[in-house]
Amino acid sequence: MKTQPTNDTILNSTMAQIASRVSQLTGEGALAVFARAKELEKQGRSIIHLELGEPDFHPAAPVVDALRSAVAAGRDRYVSTRGIPALREAVADYLKRTRSVQAAPEEVLIAPGCKMALSLAMMALIEPGDEVLYPDPGFPIYPSFVRGLGAKPVPFFLEEKNQFQPDLEEIAAKISPRTKVLIFNSPNNPTGTVFSEAALSQIAHLAAKHDLWVIADEIYARILFSGAYKSIWSLPGMAERTVIIDGFSKSFAMTGWRLGYAVAPRRVIDAMDLLVLNTFTCAAEFTQVAAIEALRDSTDAVDAMVAEYRKRRELFVAGLNRIAGFRCQPPEGAFYAWVNIEDTGLSAQDLASTLLEEAGVAAIAGAAFGAAGKNYLRFSLVSARNLLEEALERMERVSARWRAAKALL
Repeated sequence: MKTQPTNDTILNSTMAQIASRVSQLTGEGALAVFARAKELEKQGRSIIHLELGEPDFHPAAPVVDALRSAVAAGRDRYVSTRGIPALREAVADYLKRTRSVQAAPEEVLIAPGCKMALSLAMMALIEPGDEVLYPDPGFPIYPSFVRGLGAKPVPFFLEEKNQFQPDLEEIAAKISPRTKVLIFNSPNNPTGTVFSEAALSQIAHLAAKHDLWVIADEIYARILFSGAYKSIWSLPGMAERTVIIDGFSKSFAMTGWRLGYAVAPRRVIDAMDLLVLNTFTCAAEFTQVAAIEALRDSTDAVDAMVAEYRKRRELFVAGLNRIAGFRCQPPEGAFYAWVNIEDTGLSAQDLASTLLEEAGVAAIAGAAFGAAGKNYLRFSLVSARNLLEEALERMERVSARWRAAKALL
């Protein structure tokens, strides 16, 4: 007797499949920790959030006023796919003023967030089968989206023994005939490293020698604790092969506004513009108008915010280094503390879980940023100093657990 197919069998055999590229994408560890932290808060637990890279500041008052005025004036229409001309001009002027980048407004494209600007640049430059060099530890979206485009991500490692500076001999050895793009982030998330001028010069040399595109993620360029920022764009011959990714989330505390931009040679901008036309059409006009005011920074809000981050860094890094088993180099930029926890005797994942569940301190296990992060935790300096002090006290109290375990070894 012939068996009749069940409804489930028919459904499973005829159900349309999700595109395979989606299976190549990965998420962000910070968001998973944040979700668990919120669950604990619903249970009445006190949680100090040091997991997300979201400033506890808000945009300066003139920026908010500019947004209100723009909406009231009806600035809520479709606009140019590349961004409104006034903002593109303001970005070009801002980059010249703050990091000596000489770029024309025609080389600027506005996008709804830095991730979108990064994604557009990667789609414009990367072919299936290409190889893309990226930093490990680093922003997890770099290798994720490379895989999604059918290319191969190739890590270069930022190691503590090198003060988390790139090893240029390693990078040179990993360049193959298939290498198309080199991505880096300075100041780096999660290490806080600012790439040295020597490293930038050597990366530029390799890019020219092997005809590589460079994607320079400069989202933390304004958050420096000493010195002036040096963009690889400004080095000889690099303006023609560099794409700068930047935006308003970190330096201007505008995370939820979703506004970023890319600066690139005109032919790259033209390609990205076609992708915009086929996807989101344009970024919101009223946020773009307000962003012009943010770039003016008439109240010196950026400098004030960075000064506060500097104080938090000094307080928190010193406190971390007093906790048994912790070792932390002071970050040179951004707002993260990258802590070696090898001497605790615990894995980073177990330690992150212990800190969250027992101490109410949310941090990220370093493997979320790549294989090189397996013995590290990342803390974001995005909470007020009194909360950072409280977090240190809580961690010191629960450190008795790993001190006792180590004593038994």
